[in-house]
Amino acid sequence: MAKWAEVKTNDWAADIDAMHKKFGVKDWFEANKDNRELMEKYIKFRLSMCKEELDETMDAIDARDPEEIVDGLIDMCVFAIGTLDVFGVNANDAWNRVYGANMAKSPGVKEGRPNPFGLPDLMKPEGWEAPSHEGNHGDLKKAV
Repeated sequence: MAKWAEVKTNDWAADIDAMHKKFGVKDWFEANKDNRELMEKYIKFRLSMCKEELDETMDAIDARDPEEIVDGLIDMCVFAIGTLDVFGVNANDAWNRVYGANMAKSPGVKEGRPNPFGLPDLMKPEGWEAPSHEGNHGDLKKAV
């Protein structure tokens, strides 16, 4: 039996969607999405899993364990993208909007923010507009 299945879609959002279908997450969500109290608990659970993965990744850094650092970073992505997916948000569209807005920024320095590495901050130029996710909230309104 293989340790892991080889997947080469290069589309994380599609991979997460397929995983949710395989393990019944989509069916469970559809059966329960109109229960606001349960959905609020569910989104909080998913975000607590992101925090757990972050904590484990920080521990891996302290332990100088690159294997667990990589695994933890990817697990955070799995839970973050997975949360968007299960709530019906188009993660690729959301990514494109945020990425486009970030790429419209300019390099600079944010006063009052520590910057020990000397790397530029992403500065909002005059006329910059924040990305809008209007029309791409999926079923998040059922949880909040």
